[in-house]
Amino acid sequence: MFNKLIKTTSVLVATLLFTAFAHANHHEMKKDIVDVAAENGSFNTLVAAVKAADLVDTLKGEGPFTVLAPTDEAFAALPEGTVDMLLKPENKDKLVAVLTYHVIPGKIMAAEVMKLNSAVTVQGSAVMIAIDDGNVMIDNAKVIMPDVEASNGVIHVIDAVLLPK
Repeated sequence: MFNKLIKTTSVLVATLLFTAFAHANHHEMKKDIVDVAAENGSFNTLVAAVKAADLVDTLKGEGPFTVLAPTDEAFAALPEGTVDMLLKPENKDKLVAVLTYHVIPGKIMAAEVMKLNSAVTVQGSAVMIAIDDGNVMIDNAKVIMPDVEASNGVIHVIDAVLLPK
């Protein structure tokens, strides 16, 4: 019960933060995907991973990109040691594969995502998309905040890290 309360509270806080952040960004255009993620505060692990994988310049590029962005809580839910292992220089190829599995070429807003069954990622594999009890699910992750716009694409916040098959 307590874990469920913590998860619900975390989702609520993330939703409120993103709603305020997305609303503020809507009127002044906008920062790129990396800057939006870095300034939010809920993506410290994701931003560190993007830096370790040398993907900053790519994700600051013209795009457009659709990024499925796991929160820090999503990374924390991985088995112990997974993040540290991925961030080691000798595992850069694995890290790049995981991160590019979270990026879909093009700007796909939530209304379009809901019409899809799958989408091919930059990594090359497809993520599966489904609607489950009114929630958009991408593989095993729930979209907890859709349509956070950036100058070079859109971020959909997810509650789990996607791992390529």
